[in-house]
Amino acid sequence: MAGKKKPGGKAAQPEGQLRQSQLVTTFGPGAMVDLVDRAVVIGGLEHWGFGREGFESVDDERLRRSLVPKLKALDPDLDLAKEGYFRRPPVGDLRDPHPSVGVRVLEFPRWFVCQGCRRLARAQDAFENKGGRYRHECSRGKASRAVPVRFVSACQRGHLGDFPWLHFTHHEREGGECERPELYLHEPSVGDISQIRVECKTCGASQPLSRARGAKYPCSGDRPWLGGKAAREPCGLYAELLVRTASHAYFGQIVSALRLPLREPDPLRERLQERDVWRAVQKVTSVAQLTMLAELQEGVASALAGFEPAAVIAAIQAERDGDADEDARPLRTAEFERLVAAPLEKTGVQPEPGALFAAYRVPPKRAKLPQGIGGLVVVPELREVRVQVSFSRFDSVSANLQGEYEFEGRDVKPAVLTLPTGNEKWLPAAEIRGEGIFIELDPAMLAAWEARPEVQERAKKLERALAADERGGEFLGIRFYLLHSLSHLLLTAISLECGYSASAIRERIYCSKDPAEVPQMAAILLSTGTTGSEGTLGGLVEEGRRLGHHLREAWELGRLCSNDPVCAAHDPASPSSDRHAEGAACHGCLYIAECSCERFNRYLDRALVVPTIGNPPALAYFGERP
Repeated sequence: MAGKKKPGGKAAQPEGQLRQSQLVTTFGPGAMVDLVDRAVVIGGLEHWGFGREGFESVDDERLRRSLVPKLKALDPDLDLAKEGYFRRPPVGDLRDPHPSVGVRVLEFPRWFVCQGCRRLARAQDAFENKGGRYRHECSRGKASRAVPVRFVSACQRGHLGDFPWLHFTHHEREGGECERPELYLHEPSVGDISQIRVECKTCGASQPLSRARGAKYPCSGDRPWLGGKAAREPCGLYAELLVRTASHAYFGQIVSALRLPLREPDPLRERLQERDVWRAVQKVTSVAQLTMLAELQEGVASALAGFEPAAVIAAIQAERDGDADEDARPLRTAEFERLVAAPLEKTGVQPEPGALFAAYRVPPKRAKLPQGIGGLVVVPELREVRVQVSFSRFDSVSANLQGEYEFEGRDVKPAVLTLPTGNEKWLPAAEIRGEGIFIELDPAMLAAWEARPEVQERAKKLERALAADERGGEFLGIRFYLLHSLSHLLLTAISLECGYSASAIRERIYCSKDPAEVPQMAAILLSTGTTGSEGTLGGLVEEGRRLGHHLREAWELGRLCSNDPVCAAHDPASPSSDRHAEGAACHGCLYIAECSCERFNRYLDRALVVPTIGNPPALAYFGERP
């Protein structure tokens, strides 16, 4: 974070430090951060400076193509440049700091409370700034330190403002605010909000802060991270009390994609894409029709000479289905197709140094896959680009099964990272280099499992329960519950032996909801990585080859929870339940670190993976120990 310039022209030391990856996830624009002497909000992209050396780009055209319409749905003026549209956050130099390099922050909140007498006021109204610290000359006869008040107001669109302390304290007083209000915030050591009280010493008006929880005030539309009053926008929502450091004060919407190298040129597809050739063959559906056409048109015969007729028919069908442009495919569909088409692993074959992506299918005989697993692909080299698109407060925004956010048609849209009418046509990004294992389920066994009456009844119960959940959310299908729960169990089991902690491994789920979708996806990718250039050590890939062993360990982990029988018997549709999105799942069995989970530990049910106490055995995909 850039520091202020000292008198005499020498730049001050930065007032705080954050890792580059944190600026893309936890502490992006609009996030509130506590410094040593004050609290701040991270500035929007206009306040990010890269200095003379410029920015480091991590462009990925496939991800850009996916994000542009999403940004337009947030605001029609948002766009991405043709190049340099994904940038790593700036890196400051502590040995030679400069105010133009780094991320500028803006002081927020603007209300402070004296630690001596508990005086509550705007910083510029009652406190004196000495050496970057606010002081208050208390009635005790000495200066006391003033610190930022820990309560602010915010709305679900991400707007942020100071809590209306004056109005809240005096709203029951006849005549409203007194002429010279003097507020004090009394907080007992227990920290219970019902014991916190705001009092006006001038008129005696007093209110417990607990009343602010239910109170709602018209939102002013403040966006302090974009630069003050000029950044305000109309807002028809109500603002609510928010603790600055609360876990629901900031949710970044992160979209990621694996870097996929361009496919090798296909001579046959290139021939078909010639205008005259495609016009002639686009309606051909059989070898007999192709043979007849080649006899009648010499241009077609010469263009397709040397290619097997069956291969030509397959290529024509692929062109007709629109599969020629992989960039136009949904994010995870394109990744799934590339992973399932990975070549067989051969002894001694290693990825080329610096490869963006390398995946090999382990031969079934060598992998010794248990029943229910359709395939295993090891990914010794992968790079993932993560980009922050927007952020929200109070409630997270769920992505769809492709890992993308649908902002179109939403009543309440998240907050933007930059002024839409400004010049910043880029987004903060990080590139993760690592490794992973890709596990496919057996399509035939999966279809038979989904057709079981017990499974279909469970799906209806989970869908009904989710519809009653106050947090909302789309029912992603019973297949997703299975894949997600299996992913958590496997992640925990593998982390015990692979050399990486469970919080260092991330899941990526490939799931189809529509039975007519092509291709049908049912797989998980467990990966680990780092933003550094060194990559990882290969421990996850090596343990992935022992999938059968880890699947057995996962089966044992899921069979019995320390909270059973309460956990196994949990009814998500019960009115008394506070977990409507989960079946048999809790901190004792399926919950993992939220940085590893794509869905904030929601949409889980281990009864769909392994037999559990009190549930029908037919629910379990792995009815017996693998």
